[in-house]
Amino acid sequence: MGMTAVHRLLRVALGTVLVTSGLVHPPRAAAVGSVVLVGAADIASCGSTSDQKTASLLDGIRGTVFTAGDNAYPNGTAREFRACYAPTWGRHRGRTRPAPGNHDYHVRGAAGYFGYFGVRAGPPGRGWYAYSRGAWRIYSLNSNCDEIGGCGIGSRQQRWLAADLAAHPRKCVLAYWHHPRFSSGMHGNQTEVQGLWQTLFRAGAEIVVNGHDHDYERFAPQDAMGRRDVARGIREFVVGTGGAGLRGFSNVKPNSEVRQARSAGVLKLVLGAGFYRWHFISAATSRSTDSGRGTCH
Repeated sequence: MGMTAVHRLLRVALGTVLVTSGLVHPPRAAAVGSVVLVGAADIASCGSTSDQKTASLLDGIRGTVFTAGDNAYPNGTAREFRACYAPTWGRHRGRTRPAPGNHDYHVRGAAGYFGYFGVRAGPPGRGWYAYSRGAWRIYSLNSNCDEIGGCGIGSRQQRWLAADLAAHPRKCVLAYWHHPRFSSGMHGNQTEVQGLWQTLFRAGAEIVVNGHDHDYERFAPQDAMGRRDVARGIREFVVGTGGAGLRGFSNVKPNSEVRQARSAGVLKLVLGAGFYRWHFISAATSRSTDSGRGTCH
């Protein structure tokens, strides 16, 4: 049988393939039932063009868009959401599930934030809610603790989180909010969100995504005290790279694995049944500069 005939049979057997110099390379199959979550924090400012670049990355990525706070600079006013956020990330408002940041609360009650996102932001005055995507339960939480009566054990948000985790048990759990429990950036560790982290750790959550520090940082899985725990720990990503000006690192924390403050970008998470993959996509190159894979507990 000639090589042409062999290639024809391989195409029939394997589907679409790439044949180069006699070698057959089947395409990488997408995971059945996987979903995509993509986004960042610290995003839109009329005085910057970086949010335009990160919004362009979103244009080419399907899935649910998340924001981890500080959506419109500098004060989160209704005008800033209309003039700064809407022309860029606002192109994806219909598929966005946001979280509020401290700059969004420069307006009393984060009125600009809740007014712009409406029901997508959850009940007004709370700023926390949950939804499901594929095999995953996902939580958008509010780390502006002084504005909502605290975030510690026994607070209204923490009790709600614990109750929802119990009512919707999932093998795979992810949460995002603005202030990072652990960070090597300018603001550093934010202990006021310890109760949220502790509640998620006890429930076996996999991933927490934050912003606030204007950089990208990935941590190894950690327990509620910040100790490395590969078996049960939560992997944290700080993704304050949505478009606001970037800042360098100050005091590198234990278990910090990857850090960069050179380029804006977005975090793309592929969430499957029992696993996840991550890619940090740089706005400077439109390519992944950090990637990996993990499994659900």
